[in-house]
Amino acid sequence: MSIFEYNGSALVAMVGKNCFAIASDRRFGVQLQTIATDFQRIYKIHEKLFIGLSGLATDTQTLHQRLMFRHKLYELREDRDMKPETFASLVSAMLYEKRFGPYLCQPVIAGLGDDDKPFICTMDSIGAKELAKDFVVSGTASESLYGACEAMYKPDMGPEELFETISQALLSSVDRDCLSGWGGHVYVVTPTEVTERILKGRMD
Repeated sequence: MSIFEYNGSALVAMVGKNCFAIASDRRFGVQLQTIATDFQRIYKIHEKLFIGLSGLATDTQTLHQRLMFRHKLYELREDRDMKPETFASLVSAMLYEKRFGPYLCQPVIAGLGDDDKPFICTMDSIGAKELAKDFVVSGTASESLYGACEAMYKPDMGPEELFETISQALLSSVDRDCLSGWGGHVYVVTPTEVTERILKGRMD
């Protein structure tokens, strides 16, 4: 078993019309044993920028704390929030500088940039970015998430339709992966509001 699969995870971000959604499962396990069913994988950087971290849970929490520290320094120096593209470059640089002993996690970054244009990207554990215009996935359920998102995604969805699509894609995918699941956690972000919802899923 790969160290990235040790705790299990499922992450997906999807783009709509001037909005985006980011969703994760809630299981925290040690290999096949479930430890907790309310684990947080998605973190808010500011009102229009979120990061999801899949991989080894200890490293995801450490990386989140270091990213919050760097973002707060940026806020103090620049007196503004970081753009999603800038934040993605920061995450990539932080991962790459530790490339010989990397943080064992794979981030998914989603945010609203200039003119409320949605931006999503993911990267591997040493910071190689992969940009997308529709959706990005990460975690142990990534293969089934790719299939579900390919089938369900369509461009320019509104916030409610986007929520429905990403939720169905997440729930159907984690049912096909025994290392992730136990419900879901979904954020839908528009220029004016952030909606957070908890999904109930199969508890096995």
